[in-house]
Amino acid sequence: MRSLFRLLGDIRRLALPYFRSEERWSALGLLAAVIALELAWVYATVLLNEWNSAFYNAIQEKDFPAFQKQLLVFCGIAIGAIIVAVYQIYLKQWLQIRWRRWLTKRYLDHWLADETHYRLRLSGDAADNPDQRIAEDVNMFVSQTIGVGIGLLGTIVSLASFSVILWGLSGSYDLKLFGTNLLIPGYLFWAALIYAGVGTWLAHLIGKPLVRLNFDQQRYEADFRVDLVRVRENAEQIALLRGEPAEERRLTGRFSRIRENFFALMGAQKRLTWFSAGYNQISTIFPYVVVSPAYFSGAILLGPMMQTASAFSSVQGSFSFFISSYSTLAEWTAVVNRLTGFEASMAAVKRDADAPAFRHVESGGTEMRLANLDVRLPDGSALLRAQGIAAHPGERVLVTGPSGAGKTTLLRAIAGIWPFGEGEIALPAQARLMILPQRPYIPVGRLDSALSYPAEPDTYERAQLEEVLTAVGLPALAGRLDETAAWPHVLSLGEQQRLSIARVLLVRPDVLLLDEATAALDEPLEAQLYGLISQRLPKAVLLSIGHRSTLVALHDTALALEGMQAPRTLAASHLAPAPAAA
Repeated sequence: MRSLFRLLGDIRRLALPYFRSEERWSALGLLAAVIALELAWVYATVLLNEWNSAFYNAIQEKDFPAFQKQLLVFCGIAIGAIIVAVYQIYLKQWLQIRWRRWLTKRYLDHWLADETHYRLRLSGDAADNPDQRIAEDVNMFVSQTIGVGIGLLGTIVSLASFSVILWGLSGSYDLKLFGTNLLIPGYLFWAALIYAGVGTWLAHLIGKPLVRLNFDQQRYEADFRVDLVRVRENAEQIALLRGEPAEERRLTGRFSRIRENFFALMGAQKRLTWFSAGYNQISTIFPYVVVSPAYFSGAILLGPMMQTASAFSSVQGSFSFFISSYSTLAEWTAVVNRLTGFEASMAAVKRDADAPAFRHVESGGTEMRLANLDVRLPDGSALLRAQGIAAHPGERVLVTGPSGAGKTTLLRAIAGIWPFGEGEIALPAQARLMILPQRPYIPVGRLDSALSYPAEPDTYERAQLEEVLTAVGLPALAGRLDETAAWPHVLSLGEQQRLSIARVLLVRPDVLLLDEATAALDEPLEAQLYGLISQRLPKAVLLSIGHRSTLVALHDTALALEGMQAPRTLAASHLAPAPAAA
């Protein structure tokens, strides 16, 4: 029961925000319409139950005029039921897509806000495959919540309606027990309740493993899909390394988890199907077995017997809702658990983000300053320290040190996306900061969108886009701005790096961080681009990471990470003035 109440609480927490959102009136209106149609469907089944008595009485009495009349009555009920069924499905789907759109946007907003998507990875990504949770789990949650919720409501209303009918039709049963006469009113109702109650309890015992197995199956499917995408995105590197056999082994291993869990799922589903199929077959004849003694004794006619059997089947079917829907309920429970786990992971990350260890403040001047900076790894161990480091407008600073010393992590801390550490990072007021990684992010789509990312293409004049591409040595791309392609695969790494420099010329940041952003370029072109940045952004603070010795001549100051082991200390030394750009 604790698990059930916890599940209901999770469902309420996931579902209620939509019906309190800015779309609440349209959402509540659609929900009310769907509920009204469900009640109309139950009413139609009640009318059909009453029709059974008159129709079969007419057959038994060979009353042809009454038979014809009941056929017309049936046509009226059937037409109404068809209209209700069509529009109920239509309005359910309308509510489903509106709810899914709202919930998807909500999760995307939370996932992409405050670098949550990145911080989830740093925290070990406890919520595995967030893409699958947003794309598939949200869809399944919405559709199954509407389906199960409306189905359960219809079941409750149907149970109440037909219980009254069945109670009135069944009369009392005189049971002799140990020499005592025990009068049981509404005995058919109690028979349906006991039959369905025992069946529900057995179905729960048999089908309980389905919840865990469905949860695991969704996770394994998502893991396999993600690995397939990684192979596609890294096809060139895999081909160059002749890594296809290794990838096949890895993908086969991933799929084997899907196969093994699916076999376990098949076994659990088979056991539940054995029970539910047998239960449903017995349910077809059970009402007639219970009602037949009254018919054969002459107490009731054929019509009342058919009406009673129909009412009994409806009551027993309502009581058996959980048996017939157990597989769906198990899958729904797994989806709810995945979404609540995703929300919990994002909330934990946001709590950490709301109390950052680094203090990002305004410098009070025009320089960038690092004071008492202690950068740590996610496990809390020290990585590097910096004290009294400052860079002024127009100054070009080179950070050097051995690989793995924490240079990239330092830039992440300055950019505000690395949460582990303490100290003060001061930037000029209203300063625009931009960081270029070694492998730039180039989205798939139109080239003008890739160049202006993350801004919209119409933020800049077309002439501006063409000019910056020409300036960085990509004049051939200037005429392809309207072309749509998978640019990460069309452009070489060197071309991608030049494209990212073109973005810098468009954005014109006040603080520019380069994380080996020109490592794929030859040295003359690298020097030319550094000179271009200095020429176009003469007042920007430039902080670079690199290993080439030729970079020294392109910077004013060097910051070297000193020490044989972590935590290394960042120390400054002035260099000879950089030569003017060609």
